[in-house]
Amino acid sequence: MEQRLDYGKVLPEGMKAIYALDRYSHHSGLEPSLLELIKLRASQINGCAYCIDMHSKDARTGGESEQRLYNLSVWRETPYYTDRERAALAFTEAVTLIADSHVPDEVYEQARQQFSDEELVKLMVGIVIINTWNRLAITFGDVPGSYQPRHFVAERGRAEAAKVGV
Repeated sequence: MEQRLDYGKVLPEGMKAIYALDRYSHHSGLEPSLLELIKLRASQINGCAYCIDMHSKDARTGGESEQRLYNLSVWRETPYYTDRERAALAFTEAVTLIADSHVPDEVYEQARQQFSDEELVKLMVGIVIINTWNRLAITFGDVPGSYQPRHFVAERGRAEAAKVGV
């Protein structure tokens, strides 16, 4: 498998805007574990192998349990997720599949019960940005397996520095 197009090199100025929105979402104040769950769930729905690989690695290195990751696609049938996470996952699914049934009132109300207005918009930004990344990665053929989590890279860098006495 080979990447079709390196869109970051082709359109660096355009990608800056996407990266800026991604950084905003990452630093929005929503729980990092929640953001990883919605990124992974949207990526599962969209069938984005690269993003599934990336966000499962990020979630694990961020402390997420394997049990919750393995059961994410059947989150409704398991007891492993909080009410807030369930509301976010339902909202993520509805927004990701918006052409099917828009966002049903009950899903929206469930999210409103768990998130303030500001948090709900931040959640929406997180969903929008992962759906954007999924579409770029799928269309242009990002190859799964090459991604290394920032947590892992930082830890490995510290370990290497310790070996050489830095």
